[in-house]
Amino acid sequence: MVPLRIMLGFPSGEPFRDLVGEFDRNLTIVGDALGLRIHRRGDQVSVGGQDRSVGLGADVLQQLFEVALTGHTLSVVDVDQACRLVRSDPDVRLVDLFKDSVSVGLGKKRVHPRSVRQRAYMHTIRKHDLTFGIGPAGTGKTFLAMAMALSALLDDRVRRIVLCRPAVEAGEKLGFLPGDLAEKVNPYLRPLFDALNDLVGFDKAQRLMTKGVIEVAPLAFMRGRTLADSFCILDEAQNTTPAQMKMFLTRVGVGSQVVVTGDVTQVDLPPSQRSGLVHVLDVVRGVPGIGLTRFTDADVVRHPLVSAIIRAYDRYDAAHSRPPWAEE
Repeated sequence: MVPLRIMLGFPSGEPFRDLVGEFDRNLTIVGDALGLRIHRRGDQVSVGGQDRSVGLGADVLQQLFEVALTGHTLSVVDVDQACRLVRSDPDVRLVDLFKDSVSVGLGKKRVHPRSVRQRAYMHTIRKHDLTFGIGPAGTGKTFLAMAMALSALLDDRVRRIVLCRPAVEAGEKLGFLPGDLAEKVNPYLRPLFDALNDLVGFDKAQRLMTKGVIEVAPLAFMRGRTLADSFCILDEAQNTTPAQMKMFLTRVGVGSQVVVTGDVTQVDLPPSQRSGLVHVLDVVRGVPGIGLTRFTDADVVRHPLVSAIIRAYDRYDAAHSRPPWAEE
């Protein structure tokens, strides 16, 4: 490959300072992610490296500058994700992702998709009363579903939000848990509380739950109920049984919307028990009015190492054995 160097010029000002980041950290992130040598002198940025990577690096920087011009403050996660997105899909337009955002009702805070599939997921939720979000950890399945639920609540499209997940131990036997029933199940529901607190803040989340506008409950509490005018999210659905999944989906009443999220590669049920999520995807195949988005490791928005770990596990499973979540 032939070494190349591209010089980029940007107008000085706040958007350019946001592009390069404090102590040029964003340039370092782009360089490390794409294997490039990126340096800044004044408002000039040089991008050096091998053939195609140089063009990708220049494209990432120019697109991120477009995003900065919209007033969005670029985070380290934004920059890292932008590199992975452009590398996997050179035709992606980052500014379109950042513009497609939803308000979650806390000041001016808005949530935007960080990948093309996340954007498709949000569109699918808008269009369907029942949506399945399937994929590995860290792809934003639950977080975006929560954001869409809060947006629906803010717009008065629903009267309440119901969040639930099965109380299944993740490969460990926890034994006796002290406290009353609520205290016993709270550890299983902690990820839902965390997502809610991240979006609206702890104080507002507590007020909404106290008023009953937002309910967080284990799946077992759903039996016998009818959930009308609600936005319902079933998280960690891979750990439901087929009977539990049927019970949950048949709770839905008039004016309600449901999002079911899960990762079929992380089932914590006994080996002899089939996952209700895997089962229901076969059952509803071809049924009109149901949306499905499948995420991959390219959509992971946590630490970059998470995506690498997921790919490593996939390679190992492919080389050594048939994975336990493979369809029968």
